[in-house]
Amino acid sequence: MSSAVAGSAVVVEAPGKHRVVPHEPASPGPGEARVRVHAVGICGSDREVYQGNRPEGYVRYPLTPGHEWSGVVDAVGDGVPGSLAGRKVVGEGFRNCQVCERCHAGETTLCTDGYEETGFTQPGAMATTLTLPARLLHTLPDDADLTAAALLEPAACIAAAALKAEARPGQRVGVVGTGTLGMFAVQFLAAASPAELVVVGTRGEREALSRQFGATGFRLRSEELPDDLDVVVETAGSASAARTAASLLRRGGRLVLTGIPAAGAAEGLDPTDLVVRQVEVRTVFGAAPDAWAHAVRMFGAGLLDPLPLVTHQVPLERFAEAIEWVGAGDPAVGKVLLRP
Repeated sequence: MSSAVAGSAVVVEAPGKHRVVPHEPASPGPGEARVRVHAVGICGSDREVYQGNRPEGYVRYPLTPGHEWSGVVDAVGDGVPGSLAGRKVVGEGFRNCQVCERCHAGETTLCTDGYEETGFTQPGAMATTLTLPARLLHTLPDDADLTAAALLEPAACIAAAALKAEARPGQRVGVVGTGTLGMFAVQFLAAASPAELVVVGTRGEREALSRQFGATGFRLRSEELPDDLDVVVETAGSASAARTAASLLRRGGRLVLTGIPAAGAAEGLDPTDLVVRQVEVRTVFGAAPDAWAHAVRMFGAGLLDPLPLVTHQVPLERFAEAIEWVGAGDPAVGKVLLRP
């Protein structure tokens, strides 16, 4: 039933204050599964947790962070199929209620019962094991690379954007942003067989990777840009990036925003421009089950390759150092993984 042994966990006790403590695996309760964590990614929101910048109500201290992870199920609770034990898995973070109208519509990230999420208000994966509701798990092929799979949470968020983009074969599409999310957006949009796939960014060194993932063109934001694309996905997270993304579209084009600019940021979208040009704007925050399933299917089919985005893998004990790498803006730092 169980192969788990005691290990370690990161605990952020308060902003800027953390410890690596002994971790005793929790026995899964009814409907739960326990996962031995293989790898856990660090993203900007983890940095917010550590620095104390996360909005009130979206974090609860003390906390074990970690919402991007992969692992192997090593124990299940009552009511969970025993066949799940031993399977490679990833898991959704939103602890939705499953009974409100939005949950029944499949829009679990809009659950009206309040916000609860693994790694923010519930214990996360920066630990030897993670125990969570089994219904949140997505199983992977037996031969899946678990290091690559640790990036499927951000991939699922972009899968949600790709579903909302509704790009059709032969359309001209674009991506603004060349970070982890941008590179996933390139892969999802490339799978839709566009006539043209243009990436716009601020880092010229990302051109080779963009083209490797399927881009047909690459532009720096300082260069002359197209203004006649059918669909654009914005992933950069700044107000100016959203404005740039809108400017790439033809009249009546579709814009999907995934980034969250700082409050009060200037140079954002111009409502008059959107209305006059009849631009359709859609937004994404997190990933609902259909987006997770889409990302996992793409990954299992070999159409999604997260591994080239990983640049660093370090043990839990180097948490604080890894958090600094993520926010330093060093072009050599891509995705950073902790290995419990």
